[in-house]
Amino acid sequence: GQRVSKEPCKQTQALTSYSSEGTQVTVEIHPKDSTPQLFKKLSFGKGARRLPSLRGQDNKDCQRIKAPRPPGGEDLHAYPWDKSSLKSMPVDLQQFEKLDAYALKVNVKNSVEELVKALLKQARTDLEKVRAIWIWICHHIEYDVVGYHDKSQLSSKPIDVLQSGKSICEGYAELFEQMCSIAGIQCMKLFGHSKGYGYKLGQTFTGDSDHAWNAVYLEGRWHLLDSTWGSGAVDDNFTKFTFRYNEFYFLTHPALFINNHFPDNSNWQLLKPTLTLKEFENNMLHNSNFYMLGLLAAQPETAVIHTVNGKASVSVDCRSATLFTFKLKGTDEHGLMTLKKHGMKLDLYPQKTGSQKLQIFAKPYKASDDVYSCVLEYVVECKAVDKAMRLPKELHQPVGPSWFTERQGFLRPSHPEPIIHTNDGRCTVTFTLSKDISVLASLHADSSGLTEDVSRRHIMQVHRRNQIELKIHLPHAGNFVLKIFAKKKSDPGNYDYIFNYLITCLNTEAKWPAFPQSYSKWLEDYEILEPLSGLLPANRNVHFKLKMHGIAKVLVQAENTYPLTRGRDYWEGTCNTSGCKEVFVMVHENANHSFYSHVLKYEVETQ
Repeated sequence: GQRVSKEPCKQTQALTSYSSEGTQVTVEIHPKDSTPQLFKKLSFGKGARRLPSLRGQDNKDCQRIKAPRPPGGEDLHAYPWDKSSLKSMPVDLQQFEKLDAYALKVNVKNSVEELVKALLKQARTDLEKVRAIWIWICHHIEYDVVGYHDKSQLSSKPIDVLQSGKSICEGYAELFEQMCSIAGIQCMKLFGHSKGYGYKLGQTFTGDSDHAWNAVYLEGRWHLLDSTWGSGAVDDNFTKFTFRYNEFYFLTHPALFINNHFPDNSNWQLLKPTLTLKEFENNMLHNSNFYMLGLLAAQPETAVIHTVNGKASVSVDCRSATLFTFKLKGTDEHGLMTLKKHGMKLDLYPQKTGSQKLQIFAKPYKASDDVYSCVLEYVVECKAVDKAMRLPKELHQPVGPSWFTERQGFLRPSHPEPIIHTNDGRCTVTFTLSKDISVLASLHADSSGLTEDVSRRHIMQVHRRNQIELKIHLPHAGNFVLKIFAKKKSDPGNYDYIFNYLITCLNTEAKWPAFPQSYSKWLEDYEILEPLSGLLPANRNVHFKLKMHGIAKVLVQAENTYPLTRGRDYWEGTCNTSGCKEVFVMVHENANHSFYSHVLKYEVETQ
């Protein structure tokens, strides 16, 4: 049962963009079935065991230090974590920048004593001494994947670790302990269980411990650190180590360290109250990414979630603007994730029964790259499937408006929730636009078989100053995705995808024709009051009422041509649909010109 802790899975987002002509132009989709690359933290393997000595080691020409005292009341931190600090003592990382840079460059391999002497040239306080030793080990000792598999080739003696430049966790811990001892700092090597490589959610721990780490005595208290996990990661197959420094494991707050380190001697948890092994086994595993990204808590707190009526829910709280994605059984199709001001909420609707893995990924909103790190893993146990919540494949996560869409210029949404329910197949969604943007919207369903062009005509935009209204008439019942795109009006380029809604209609009677087709001369602040349907009845008189400005004449062309008259705000009139298949609305922009521009096109029902 020897383990290394799992670390960041990375994954990229898929993006779709549309050109201003309304045709789809570029789509970058990263295949849904490509699994994000996983790195694992190293945390396993031990050579021969001996009980940690309570006596400071005597080294040749090094100072003797008094025997470390066992942990007591003054060392304890409250559990659960109080969300104050990731560290067990105040640490200003900026003040370490010069020291870190110096320690990285020290290159001494002939003896541990000489190495410590060189490192301490720039370190004055005990904290600085520990920092210099930590930085050097994390950047110069690599995890010995070969030695882990073949213990006969392995030595954890500090001088062997130093000269070979590699070891497993016990070698890291022994080297750290000896270097501290030489520097006159009390340090202990600790053994225990870790939730690392090979760890399965909810598993139990039996037998010998599988990991080693250290406690150091600074400013009158004991503190915890793990230089193995601070140094880097191994790949999935456990064949290749990659140096990747992890600040999280330096003087980690004990209430966070207990997340994946359970010492053989419970006093070394440095917690009040201490946890039992059973509690450690049952507790949710939050890896270092979770805390380094500023996440605070996740619900539920157990690793296994059971669905209720086909649904399971997860929520995450965080300090600052964070973007999330998820994978359930490797896909994000079976859930609705919404961004909240301080976190996110995810409702899952698995479409298969049984046990399935859920991974949640996060990245800071301001991050320059598009890499999401794995922050949580759950197992979802599904007893029954809710077929009504089979979500359209076109649905993108997250769903619904949020702080993110506000930053893109969409304020005060009429529908703040991700799902819009309609009984008669019609709904109207409004926003206040805070930026000078053009908006494009499209409608998608798995089963409708509508072309992109026709589906877009089931949405009509109405602009009133900085307000935008999207009138939606669904072609039939079912689950639809309303996608919203935007671009700066001054920008000639493509529309960027911003967000989407899920629209649901259970009423099978609901069947609405598309709105009329509009042309480029139909301006965004024009408005159709009637007829809204793009399909006109045959052999009828049809009343037209249109809100348009800045034009000289309006004609409706059917078999004959019918002029509309201008009222105070509207152009109105009647046309007869006999003997024609199409009806056009045309405008005369300037009384001095003889040509007309098409602005709207209606179809006429076949008899």
